[in-house]
Amino acid sequence: MKALLVILVLAAPALGANCQICHGRPDFKRVLPHGRTQSLFVNPAELAGSVHEGKACGDCHADITEIPHPPHTRPVDCTQCHFEQNTVGAPKGALYKQYRESVHGRGATAGNPHAPVCQDCHGSHHIGSHKDSTSQVSRVKVSRTCGRCHLEIFAAFQTSIHGVELEAGNPDVPTCTGCHSEHDIRAHGDPASQTHAENVAATCSVCHAAEGLMGKYGIAQGQVETYTKSFHGIAIRFGMRTVANCASCHGVHDIRPPEDPTSSVHLANIPKTCGKCHPGANVNFAQGKIHLKPQDPESGIVYYVSTFFKWLTISVICGLIGHILLDLFRQFRRRQTER
Repeated sequence: MKALLVILVLAAPALGANCQICHGRPDFKRVLPHGRTQSLFVNPAELAGSVHEGKACGDCHADITEIPHPPHTRPVDCTQCHFEQNTVGAPKGALYKQYRESVHGRGATAGNPHAPVCQDCHGSHHIGSHKDSTSQVSRVKVSRTCGRCHLEIFAAFQTSIHGVELEAGNPDVPTCTGCHSEHDIRAHGDPASQTHAENVAATCSVCHAAEGLMGKYGIAQGQVETYTKSFHGIAIRFGMRTVANCASCHGVHDIRPPEDPTSSVHLANIPKTCGKCHPGANVNFAQGKIHLKPQDPESGIVYYVSTFFKWLTISVICGLIGHILLDLFRQFRRRQTER
């Protein structure tokens, strides 16, 4: 029987039809060492509808050269096609390099069995474009894909303003990849991470500094600008890591609108939120306005104080310059007289 199968595979090197001898059976499976049953059934319709339609089994499973094949085969190496200068039509870019340097890639390299590899996110046989709504990495499904490992985070995101709007079909809200990126996801303690304390404001600004987008939803504009000019924003730019950033006040995955009673920036919760850094914070912390722009008259007393000191400074500088000029003129006149 084995000899016949080997003859078949030699007659059809693409393998496809021959692989279906076993993998085309819905009941084909194996029991893994820890007891979980793994299905080995491959539905040809899944591959036919994927971006790899037209590829043969052997194009990915390159180490399989005969049927039956050894029980232990090498994992599929996606870099066979997915590299920067490929000529087979695969997306170009340093995607795999980014993955290797990411928190997931480093975990996989270190031998962590739970670290995701390409197939965990993109799928095995039914791999769709990120523009395909049925794809595991489409914007409507990517949070669920990440949630298979990050269950608690996914649950928090689902009830956040971003998650609720995403479920409602809003095309403008960020998903996991919008904040964490796609292949080069890094730990938040990594200075290169988009969610590092120093980079959080820039990450949020992609949406919250876009005037057209904020105006579309009636969201007040200028939060990023006012934050960067505040004590917290200036301190972060000078290297302090213990001051508040956007996520410190608004939350990380459970971001909610300020009118939501469960929001960390709801008026009733601001003392508790500020109290994380400012022990003893009381209701007075919720009295003043937040994200103030001193140049805006709506900032109240801050505007008038800022305006007063602006003109005071200008007046002092002008007076100083005038005093210097008068002194120079006096010295010039005195020298003229002495001659």
